[in-house]
Amino acid sequence: MALTAEELIEIERLLAADGAEKGSFVELQRRFPQLAWVRCDASDVADQPFRQFPRFDLHLIDGSDHCVQITADPTRATGIVLAKRNVGR
Repeated sequence: MALTAEELIEIERLLAADGAEKGSFVELQRRFPQLAWVRCDASDVADQPFRQFPRFDLHLIDGSDHCVQITADPTRATGIVLAKRNVGR
């Protein structure tokens, strides 16, 4: 099931509101169980992020074909990668 425009708006709103700390990651998983969720360090992802937030880069996962890949097309997205950036406190 692909990511809908409404889901993407809600995800972005939640990430912008609280910076995607550990509790919000769990909340995103709870609210959007149909999506695959991955959290990693930003240095682990070479692709350009779909969106950037204060503490995380948001990447979209396309798992519709045999191999999973990063996509810039929300209509193909079946999951999300939240890549944590090293930011000063």
